Amino acid sequence: MSNEQKITTEIKVPNKDLEKLKIHFPHCFDKDGNFQLEKFKANLTEKEINFSTESYGLDWLGKSYARLLASDPATTLLKADETHNSKPENANSENLLIKGDNLEVLKHLANAYYEQVKMIYIDPPYNTGNDGFLYQDDRKYTVKELQQLIGIDEEKAKRILDFTKQKSNSHSAWLTFMYPRLYIAKQLLKDDGVIFVSIDDNEVAQLRLLMDEIFGEENFIASMIWNTGRKSMAKLIATNHEYCVIYANLKNKQSAEEIINEDDESEVNGKLWRERKQGLEPIYKRFEELKAEFGNDYAKISNGLKDFYDSLSDDNPSKAHDHYNLADATGVFFAGDISQGTGDGGRFDILHPVTNKPCKVPNGGWRFNENNLPDLLEKDLIYFGSDEKTIPCLKRYLHLTEFEVPSSVFYRDARGAKKRLKKLFGGADVFAFPKDEEVIKKFIRFCVLKGDIVLDFFAGSGTTAEAIYQLNSEDGGDRKFITVQIPEPIDPKKKESKAAYEFVVNTLKSEPTIFEVTKERIIRAGNKIKSEIEASNKKAGMFPEQKKQVPDVGFKIFETTPIWEDYNFEAEQFDSSQTLFDAGKLTEDDIKALLTTWKTYDGIALTQDLESVDLSGYTAYYGNGRLYLMHKGFTTDSLKALLEKIDTDKHFEPKSIIAFGYHFESKSLREISENVKTYNNKKKSDIDFITRY
Repeated sequence: MSNEQKITTEIKVPNKDLEKLKIHFPHCFDKDGNFQLEKFKANLTEKEINFSTESYGLDWLGKSYARLLASDPATTLLKADETHNSKPENANSENLLIKGDNLEVLKHLANAYYEQVKMIYIDPPYNTGNDGFLYQDDRKYTVKELQQLIGIDEEKAKRILDFTKQKSNSHSAWLTFMYPRLYIAKQLLKDDGVIFVSIDDNEVAQLRLLMDEIFGEENFIASMIWNTGRKSMAKLIATNHEYCVIYANLKNKQSAEEIINEDDESEVNGKLWRERKQGLEPIYKRFEELKAEFGNDYAKISNGLKDFYDSLSDDNPSKAHDHYNLADATGVFFAGDISQGTGDGGRFDILHPVTNKPCKVPNGGWRFNENNLPDLLEKDLIYFGSDEKTIPCLKRYLHLTEFEVPSSVFYRDARGAKKRLKKLFGGADVFAFPKDEEVIKKFIRFCVLKGDIVLDFFAGSGTTAEAIYQLNSEDGGDRKFITVQIPEPIDPKKKESKAAYEFVVNTLKSEPTIFEVTKERIIRAGNKIKSEIEASNKKAGMFPEQKKQVPDVGFKIFETTPIWEDYNFEAEQFDSSQTLFDAGKLTEDDIKALLTTWKTYDGIALTQDLESVDLSGYTAYYGNGRLYLMHKGFTTDSLKALLEKIDTDKHFEPKSIIAFGYHFESKSLREISENVKTYNNKKKSDIDFITRY
């Protein structure tokens, strides 16, 4: 099979819903591929579905334009930073930092990472009027073009183009900016994926409605409130909180609550959607100290625990667990009531294990029946006390109740996060308000399992990346991150960014952009963790069981770069006698960028390197069943070598052979196509030959 593809200028977000409609309702599309709603409605009765013309929703000036931005093609290619990526710590890393406009980047990621991301955390512009948000758009539509593309009248098209060109920060501008990014982000999330969006009062109402529309109101999980620890300068009420709006990405009928199974535990995190209670470690430590002092005398250990709790101040987190004041060989526990409480429970005798006399029965009888008792006794879950005069109780161990449902209100130590970042940069104040990596770690623990991907396409100072590094270091996980940051210039005239500007220019000797801060923070965070683990392992000496594995603390860098300005080829109009594009001016770096862009479009992860294949002196690139022929110089001998390798190498099984059309003569393309077709017929295989531009 042979065909031509125009891909480079047509990289779009895949519309899986439309694909499903075409599969299940092909008769509802006309010959031009347009969906015919009336035909679709005719297939369904009103009892099956109610096509109401009225609904509750969000509308704004620019909504139709925002939908266009979500679906129109990318205007860039993806290029690897080969110098950085080839360093030993980065060569095999599965983490990513991508430089570029996140809308462009998301479009590039849409195929390779479709439904691959478990969690997204973003800290977008809050649109406060002081955060520098101004809508910027480099797409150059005329009024008539916009009218035709999104079906609006001339007056509305003019108004939309006005705010896209005048750097507006209105609610409409902010929604137009956010919609396409969130829409594409949803395509990247797994079926049980979760998105966390930080925001404040300026846009929280609009964000909730926007998220309802994109993710579905039924998939709203919570709006968490962050006590930031700093107050605004408002004249009436000093605001000292922000929000984190959380939605799931459930695509079937299950409710958001069903994303957690009460009995499910991850091998890394403990229970999902649970957080560990505060103040546990001092209790465990004191228990071990008492055990070392009193051995198996658990009466003395229990008394020692009571004394420990009495010594604590009321605001000490450990004080909240002072009812866990009994101990046995299994650990610290409290004696829970096991009476029925209704007067009609079980009324049978339980013999005290020491006195062998029947224990006192509670007024309401036992909560459990006589058949459950042997199991509880076998598991040593009944506390009897010193004699039969005490009503037996159920043991509830502290280590089995460590996790609780997260609270929707919590404190974020904003100053602490800033101090830690400043220390990481050797005292340089490189970022005004960094997010707290301890909070992001908490979010990640809620829903991310070992091996999952976390995406942050407003990377800022790189907090999410450092949080992943720290978590993997703590529990041995191998979570991966994809972070995206636009190379936004650092303004040396602003007080809060002057130090960052001087650091990047004088210390890093790099272009003064926020991206350089992001990159440096991730490098330093990784180096810090690596050195800490290596120092700890050295101290462990001859005790290998105490040594920790250094996690993946590297990352690969890619960046977006504009498609060549005159690359305007139309495949159906191609004629080898025409010179629509001068491929001779393309450099080796250009070809590599094209290959990276194509492989990502074809569903191959950016972190996966393609294998170089020698075809009689011609280098091709192979991965995931696709063979790319990118260079000039493909000869008949190369073709023979290709067919022979397919025939003899069981590890080489290309399903598609993709040739860069501008680097092949028409005669050569026909020769490859005919030989592949002959090979398919002879070997009963199904290899596609694709000429791509």
